[in-house]
Amino acid sequence: MTLPTRALATCTALLLLATTGCAPSRRDSGGSGTDDVPAKIVIGATLPLTGAESKSGGRFKQGYELAVELENADGGIDVRGTKVPVELKLLDDTTDQAKAINLAERLITQDKVNALLGTYSTALIEAQSTVAEQNRIPYVNGGGAATSIYAKGFSYVFGTLAPVSNLATTEMRWIDAQQAAGRLPKPAKVAVVWENTSHGEDFAEGVKDFTGAHPDGYQVVVDESFALDGKDFSAILSTVRSADADLVMVDAHLPDFITMQRQYISSGMCAPVITYGARGSESDARTALGQDGINYILSAVWWNKQLGNTALNSTFIEAFKSRHGTDPEWYQALGYEAARSLFTAIDTADSVDRTKLRDALSTLTMDSILPGGKLSYPAATGGQADYPFVVQQNLPDGTSPIIFPADIATGAGVAPNPTCKN
Repeated sequence: MTLPTRALATCTALLLLATTGCAPSRRDSGGSGTDDVPAKIVIGATLPLTGAESKSGGRFKQGYELAVELENADGGIDVRGTKVPVELKLLDDTTDQAKAINLAERLITQDKVNALLGTYSTALIEAQSTVAEQNRIPYVNGGGAATSIYAKGFSYVFGTLAPVSNLATTEMRWIDAQQAAGRLPKPAKVAVVWENTSHGEDFAEGVKDFTGAHPDGYQVVVDESFALDGKDFSAILSTVRSADADLVMVDAHLPDFITMQRQYISSGMCAPVITYGARGSESDARTALGQDGINYILSAVWWNKQLGNTALNSTFIEAFKSRHGTDPEWYQALGYEAARSLFTAIDTADSVDRTKLRDALSTLTMDSILPGGKLSYPAATGGQADYPFVVQQNLPDGTSPIIFPADIATGAGVAPNPTCKN
């Protein structure tokens, strides 16, 4: 199912707010819930298990479920000296905003969940997070990176993904180093192509802020957006080809990345540098496009198994591989860590009282599998986590080593793409 536009998401959110008045700020005390020790802790969540984002939603499901399983392995979360098991009540929102909203309402009002884990995709989270804020119930998501989600003054919404604008800037820093080494032209012609969501806007802003600060090094020759779940990108690719771009900087969700890259290859295009933002190293892409079809694509990601707290990473990776027979990707890692942070906050609060839990999340600093080894939800960013990105590059041997920053690189990046014909 095609996602509605960002405008619909905004209108839906505003309509929901209008029915209940203005949303409280992060400083408001909010509602409470119960302070009794429950027989079980029920966590509600929706994910796009069908529809356009089903592959990513399925990965987040694996992360959520693994976190619950490991938490329950020794009896559950400690609440005032009692081990309380965790139950995950997970529903399929079918990649549909209206359904994501309605199901969140159902989980809160009918199922009486103690807290919510968010869905996946910026458009869905922008709409669904408003429901959580209205009902003053903690909402932790690992699938929404757009800064617009966290700029509304909400106090119950927390995000585990660092901002997309930082992702773009990190990629541009690697590119800048290649240009300084004489491997890329100066000035380089840049095509910025972005999905028409706040996620895409953040990516485009990150690229353009960097190029604007380095006017001698870069010239933006294409700045185009596209609708989610596209089927034909020939027009926008033709524009990029005509501009003879050296850097093709695309922000796209997984389905659009695969579709666009397939059309890019079939058109015979080959830019010296190409990225699809966070996408590129997924096993689905390799299956759909073949190894040759994804070689030398850059991606900047929120997690890599070689980063973060080593012991925690080992526990996560080994547990995941024992259940699924393969290494996790960043999707599962962010779902897992979002859930783990919620469980940690419950343990810290010694309660499922909503206000106490909200306060525990607001002041949380915990050891993490994420880059930098720590996770928190700073008030200065509206509750959005902020930590370093790493740049990876797909290589012909099937690996995707970290190529930037240099002090943690596990391989050397390649620029320009050696398969391109002059």
